[in-house]
Amino acid sequence: MRKAEITRKTAETEIEVSVNLDGTGVYDNQTGVGFFDHMLDQLSRHSLIDLTVRATGDLHIDDHHTVEDAGIALGQALVKALGDKKGIRRYGSFLLAMDDALVRSALDLSGRAYLVWNVDFPTQKIGTFDVELVREFFQALSTHGGITLHVDALHGINSHHIAEAAFKSVARALREAVEPDPRSDALPSTKGAL
Repeated sequence: MRKAEITRKTAETEIEVSVNLDGTGVYDNQTGVGFFDHMLDQLSRHSLIDLTVRATGDLHIDDHHTVEDAGIALGQALVKALGDKKGIRRYGSFLLAMDDALVRSALDLSGRAYLVWNVDFPTQKIGTFDVELVREFFQALSTHGGITLHVDALHGINSHHIAEAAFKSVARALREAVEPDPRSDALPSTKGAL
């Protein structure tokens, strides 16, 4: 089964993540950061990866450690659930429109972490949430998931829409990449390893 659970404990946070790559997009995310929970819900629903995140963090300081550490733990859970990566599609991309926002994502589950982030927000906050944390989450996910990830916001005037379109676009690309390839159960690489 392509499932995994990860627990990450530091002096700043305690994070528990469980994933099921062959789920239906069932989610139950509680991090103490309302907007971030909403984004994690979108990631799960649109990737069809069942996702549960429980986080207790130093929110009295700010949301940074909680968001970043959740990205770290989720990346680690994806690696564990993917196993040897035999038979997956490996690559995924999606162009997602959400009202004024248009976001393109492309990724490779190569084991080589790299983030290209071309997303600008017109505001510094969405409610009380710092928009710079959107990039921090995807940086942590990319690094600890071994994902080459490109995210480009092509249009957008509303920060909420831009952030949500980014999460949904990455979700749809991730859905494609983790899916079993109906034509091959081989490792999708000529190197013999990912």
